[in-house]
Amino acid sequence: MKIKLRQLDEDFHLEATNEEGNSVLLDSAPGYGGKGKGMRPMQLLLVALGGCSAIDILTILKKQREVGSSLEIEVDGSREKAGDYSLFKIILIHFKFTGSVDYLKAERAVKLSLEKYCSVAKTLEPTARITYQITINQ
Repeated sequence: MKIKLRQLDEDFHLEATNEEGNSVLLDSAPGYGGKGKGMRPMQLLLVALGGCSAIDILTILKKQREVGSSLEIEVDGSREKAGDYSLFKIILIHFKFTGSVDYLKAERAVKLSLEKYCSVAKTLEPTARITYQITINQ
């Protein structure tokens, strides 16, 4: 897996591109000299967690023939200073299902993703407590 980053201006505005040519924009926070022209790296880590678990959950639900529903995810991370850097310590993922999905099957899919399949969750697990909430049709 290879990612290339390219500086787009004299500050911190970057474009990251994967081997397939897909790209995402990054920037630093305005307080650190950025201009808010892209996601910050730690935000992308939360995006990766939500995306990884979404793919797992949707795959599991399809195998269980739980189709006809849609999924929206909100990821909220709290960081704590650890020397010169800040680590995520608590991450809450809110899985919002709409449509006809059985709560127990959705919960099983979420647990399997976060506890077994999601590589991003496993990467964050040593330093962050990852919790979740599930709502259906709300």
